[in-house]
Amino acid sequence: MQKVTLVVVATMLAALPAFAQTTGAPNPTAAVPPHHALPAAVPAATQPSQAKPAASASVAETRSAAALALSREPTYDQGSAQRIRDVVKGYSDLAARGGWPTIPADAKFALGVQGANDDLLRKRLIITGDLAADKAAGAYDEVLAYAVKHFQTRHGLAATGTVTPRTLAALNVPVQKRIKQLEASLERLDQMDFQFGQRYVVVNIPATFAEAVEDDKVVRRYRVIVGKTEKPSPTLTSEITDVILNPTWTVPSSITKTEIAAHMRKDPAYLSRMHMDVLDAHDNPIDPHSVDWSGDHAPNITVRQQSGAWNALGAVKIDMPNSYSVYMHDTNQHSLFNDDYRFDSHGCSRVDNVRDLAAWLLKDQPQWTRAAIDAAIATGQRQDVRMLKKVPVAWIYLTAWMTKDRTIQFRNDVYDQDQQLLEATAEEAAFFNKAAEHPLTTQ
Repeated sequence: MQKVTLVVVATMLAALPAFAQTTGAPNPTAAVPPHHALPAAVPAATQPSQAKPAASASVAETRSAAALALSREPTYDQGSAQRIRDVVKGYSDLAARGGWPTIPADAKFALGVQGANDDLLRKRLIITGDLAADKAAGAYDEVLAYAVKHFQTRHGLAATGTVTPRTLAALNVPVQKRIKQLEASLERLDQMDFQFGQRYVVVNIPATFAEAVEDDKVVRRYRVIVGKTEKPSPTLTSEITDVILNPTWTVPSSITKTEIAAHMRKDPAYLSRMHMDVLDAHDNPIDPHSVDWSGDHAPNITVRQQSGAWNALGAVKIDMPNSYSVYMHDTNQHSLFNDDYRFDSHGCSRVDNVRDLAAWLLKDQPQWTRAAIDAAIATGQRQDVRMLKKVPVAWIYLTAWMTKDRTIQFRNDVYDQDQQLLEATAEEAAFFNKAAEHPLTTQ
């Protein structure tokens, strides 16, 4: 009876599309049951094994095309909270029945070789719907490798089909911890008041991806670089109001104090080499050598970097008014988008292939085609483009979610915020429960 129940739970929780890069992988339908196949509504060209960017595509465009091929379902939409509630219920039932097995830390897996833990790995993947229930026994074959890829992609891991140390760690995260992630993500969504539009942009910080959503489908997806653990990107909702081409960068005072000053103490030519100007309180340029860079307090000046290839914001800045003074922008270090770990900013969100996002944002202003944007950037002159139709934007922190196609996704809690949120919520609930037991009385 328990076995039947687990299979039913796995079916309910199953991830539908296989999100891995599947070059050389077996046919998905050979690895997973029919209810795991790509939905018929998704064109065949969007299947990962068939998505081939044009040969002339840039590296950034290739990365974006690969990201979009993962799925057309938004990470965040109006049904997200209810779907997470459904998963919590299913995972809680699964936990009551013992969850999933732990794979030994010294387990070895090799394609085509029968291993001592192959059947245990199969059982683990069957329970979460990554492998068909009728594939419960056998050596580590291509079917099992495909199931591992499926699992890896749902957890934001490189889809290699090999049980790497990071994959093994993810496999062995207990169901109780996954439930905690789901509950924390649900709590965050319940606290949000986001006004969804026909078009909107979402940055999921733990996943380090941005999605452009139109008519309830993801039409663009980009790798992003978000805040370091010591300088985390905030969660927020706003509207995108402006696209700035060839922006200047006004350095935040905190960076001026901690980083610029340190550079100037070691290298007085630093600002000149970095094409940075020093401005007084009235925005007038002053000589950097007249500033005392040795103090503990930030000098009463502004540092601004000129437009150009050296600019930290790159060629595009996407403005969105918010109390954190953060925004989305290009970068002059595009190679960083190749990294799997993309938590390296001071809080803003650097966007891969950002010119493509700018063109999508400005699509209702026909004079601003991608070609026009490229041409304007080529002039080297700053140009502020006011959007005639503002686009809602949300920066969210979801370490667990389920998309409309019932794909359950998990990511690492890089900022270590899930437990903090759950503890704070529990303390708040305890306070109000205690208050209810002892209501205030008036004389």
